[in-house]
Amino acid sequence: MGNSPRGRRAAPLVIARVLVLCALASLLLGGTARADGVSSGADVQVAQTLGTRDLTIVLRRMDIAPGPLHVDVVTHAGSAPGTLKLRASTAGTTFSETTVQLDGKPGAHPSLLRVDQPGPWELGLDDGTDTASIPFLVPARVIPPWEKATFGGFVAAGVFLVIGLVVAMRVRRPQLALIPAGGMVAALAVAVTGAMLSASTPAPPAPGAALDPTIDNVQDPYANAQMSTVDFSRPPVNLAVKAPNARSGGLTEVRLAFADGATGRPVDDLLVHDNALVHLVVISPTGRLWHLHPVRVAPGDYRVKFTPPEAGTYAVAAEVARRGGGVQLVRATMGVVAGTGSTAEPVPTGAGRKVVNGNPVDVEVEPGTPTTITARFGKADLQPWLGMLGHLIVVGPITGDDRVGADAAAAPTWAHVHSMIPQSPGMPGKPDETVAAYGPDVPFTYTFAAPGKYRIWLQAERDYTVLTVPMQLEVPPEGAPQ
Repeated sequence: MGNSPRGRRAAPLVIARVLVLCALASLLLGGTARADGVSSGADVQVAQTLGTRDLTIVLRRMDIAPGPLHVDVVTHAGSAPGTLKLRASTAGTTFSETTVQLDGKPGAHPSLLRVDQPGPWELGLDDGTDTASIPFLVPARVIPPWEKATFGGFVAAGVFLVIGLVVAMRVRRPQLALIPAGGMVAALAVAVTGAMLSASTPAPPAPGAALDPTIDNVQDPYANAQMSTVDFSRPPVNLAVKAPNARSGGLTEVRLAFADGATGRPVDDLLVHDNALVHLVVISPTGRLWHLHPVRVAPGDYRVKFTPPEAGTYAVAAEVARRGGGVQLVRATMGVVAGTGSTAEPVPTGAGRKVVNGNPVDVEVEPGTPTTITARFGKADLQPWLGMLGHLIVVGPITGDDRVGADAAAAPTWAHVHSMIPQSPGMPGKPDETVAAYGPDVPFTYTFAAPGKYRIWLQAERDYTVLTVPMQLEVPPEGAPQ
């Protein structure tokens, strides 16, 4: 029967049916494969204190290059009108430029630049007096090896299917169709294995987060991935603060030099951490606080301007995140001599359960246990600032009220606490400062480890204005009656 003409005619049909069944199986299995690839990133928000302007630069997510780069410049209340020049450059060469007209009104000012390739770029800002440079990455469409194996296997299976069908229907010896059928099964095995192993395949070190970004490793991070042998940790940074000719009542430029703790070379691998490259906290002798965001003018060289209102010793603390080195807080001091505009008035502070600067603040401190400090800022129209609903700066214990700056510089505790943005249904992604729908209660949770007198500052944003509420807390010894 197997050698009869009818049997020989039926053999190609049987093999064809087998191949079709295999093809259907490949389609069913292929439907369960997840091949999402590498994410192209998200919006990047970078706070910048450029001269006398407080800006937030929002680089909108890019999917692929070449293409447009949408940049929003968010200005705050009190920002002077003027022209801001933006430029996108790579390898020291400017690729595109545009200007943004700042009308003095707070809000977002959109602009458009163009980039032509993935890799490391810099966004330059120039207001005619001060300049800044923000490093950023243009992502590339990266196909991981498991995705290549999955799609390559299914493509090869389709090719073998077509060959097998042709052989089964046209060749006199239909048994030869078993050869492409075997190839199709092997290709399906590779594709299914790649899809199944995708969840357990470790991702390569991300350029810009763990690796110094280059065009090569942005386009192909797997080529430089030595996951089990490379330690990406880096030594701490050292901070040197210079404020030449700093006088009270006058605009002062503060220069920050970040150097590698091992080599002494300028550090140029700071990451955007909580929407800024550098979070700088400055505290005056009488307890005034500035939360500033210096601009990058060169590798390891950051500048910021502010007007110190009084003479004396100012405490300076910079919070930074280094690529592969984690978050670090470095501290220093800065001296300011008396000028014509010296106003050494103490900063009013309130105690718990009182109204401070029109804002009710409720706090009951118990040492060694988590303490919740809740500030109520009017109504539910607060905006996110630096990616958070609110910020709390804690410094202490300190000894006196007339030399807060000097005491703060030597205080054992410096803390920067956040109040997170609550999740809102129907609002995907991370909201920026254009959304005013939060509050009025802004809670912070912090544990005071040691008793003593602490200075704290609570911050939130409304109408593009940062509200700062200073307070003084007395943390009693553990076990003492409240």
